[in-house]
Amino acid sequence: MSEPNTRSFFDPQVVARLSALPLTARRPMLGSVSGKHASPHRGASVEFAEYRKYVPGDDLRRLDWRAYGRCDRFYVKEFEADTNLRMVLVVDTSGSMDFGSVGTTKLNYARSVAATLSYLAIQQGDAVGLACVADGIHQEIPPRRSASHVKTLMDTLSGAVPQGETGLETVLHELAETVRQRALIIVLSDMFIEPDAMRDCFEHLRFRKHDVSVFHLLDPEEIGFDFHRPTRFLDMEGGTAIFAEPTEIADRYHDALSEYLTAVKKVSLETAVDYRRVIIDQPYEKVLTDFLVDRAFHRGKR
Repeated sequence: MSEPNTRSFFDPQVVARLSALPLTARRPMLGSVSGKHASPHRGASVEFAEYRKYVPGDDLRRLDWRAYGRCDRFYVKEFEADTNLRMVLVVDTSGSMDFGSVGTTKLNYARSVAATLSYLAIQQGDAVGLACVADGIHQEIPPRRSASHVKTLMDTLSGAVPQGETGLETVLHELAETVRQRALIIVLSDMFIEPDAMRDCFEHLRFRKHDVSVFHLLDPEEIGFDFHRPTRFLDMEGGTAIFAEPTEIADRYHDALSEYLTAVKKVSLETAVDYRRVIIDQPYEKVLTDFLVDRAFHRGKR
């Protein structure tokens, strides 16, 4: 179900409505310039951190004269630092992402989410990178924060072609090693990966101090399995087709799906990943609103 290579996935009106909500990290970030995210270092924000004994060379303007009046010793006031972040969007472009029964595909839904988050992040001064992945990393755009970088990201998303098998396990391990520490990594995928392998990937990313979010994209037909006549099921990643009577396999399908989704949820909770199961008939604006509000509530603590 391929779609025309256009930018219909980007809606400026949705961006305008979401622009009042900040995109925040849940963990301290190591940015290159001042921004809206907590940093593990001391800096010049308005949020007080601690007192420190004066040492020669400190800026005399930071001396606390009230503390000197109370204890006859020099102390310097230190404040928390705020910084920008690096966000890396990992968009699954494997063959299964070309499926959709509600007028759009999982890949096009991922494009809308990725494009909107990219614009919002760059608008608030953050750097955004992109990796289009299937059986490997097919395209990789390093994080940048210039306004002109938005066009590069949109062009890459627009040109992404859904094909090939899913190699998400290998890709996430590779990104864990190659993306610099303390990035916000957002995965947009149908997550065709075993829960145990998923756990290893998430733990690897967390070990590298990345803040990880996952949008698990599912089609309503994958959840409901609402078929009533003998049907030929195609593997969109090149596997063998299966001709089956749906009523005979529906119970086993629902049991297997429920077991898988429960395992995925458990892995996400145990690895502290921000996991979101998304059915692609949901408006992506509502999904992103919930995402941004939850993140603002759980803003990174130093």
